[in-house]
Amino acid sequence: MAQPLDAAQAALAAEHAAVYGYGVLGGRLAEARVAEARDALTGHRSRRDLLARTVRDLGGSPVAAAAAYALPFAVPDAGAAVRLAAELEDRVAGVYSDLVRSAAGPLRQEAAAALREAAVRAVRWRGGSVAFPGLAERPSAPVPPAST
Repeated sequence: MAQPLDAAQAALAAEHAAVYGYGVLGGRLAEARVAEARDALTGHRSRRDLLARTVRDLGGSPVAAAAAYALPFAVPDAGAAVRLAAELEDRVAGVYSDLVRSAAGPLRQEAAAALREAAVRAVRWRGGSVAFPGLAERPSAPVPPAST
C-alpha cells in the first residue's frame, strides 16, 4: 500500500494532468457542455491547490505540473472531447482511491469526497456509471440503470 505522501503526490500529478486535459478538450466541446467543462476545470484546480498544501503538510515538496501531457487518444471533435473528459475523471478517481486506501482521518475524508466528485463527473460525461469507480478492475462498459 502506498504511503499517504506518495498517494497525495500521485493525486496531485493526476490533478495537474486533468487541468491540462480540460484545457485541451474545452475548445472542442459543443456549446451545451462548455459550462460543465468549466465547472470541472474549476473543481480540479481547487483540488490541485488543496493537494499541494496537503503534500507540504505531509513534509513533501509538491510535484510540479509538466509543460504538456500525452493524451490517451486524439481529440479532433466534440465526441472525442467528451470521451477524454470521462477518461480524465476515471484516472483521477483511480488515484484518489489509492489515497483513500493509504490515508486516515480528514485526509481520507477529503480523498473520498474527491473520488466521489470524479466518479459523478465521469458518469455525467459518459452518460452511465461503472460498478466500482476508481478501481482498475471495473468493467469497461457502463452499468445499465437498475430497473425498478
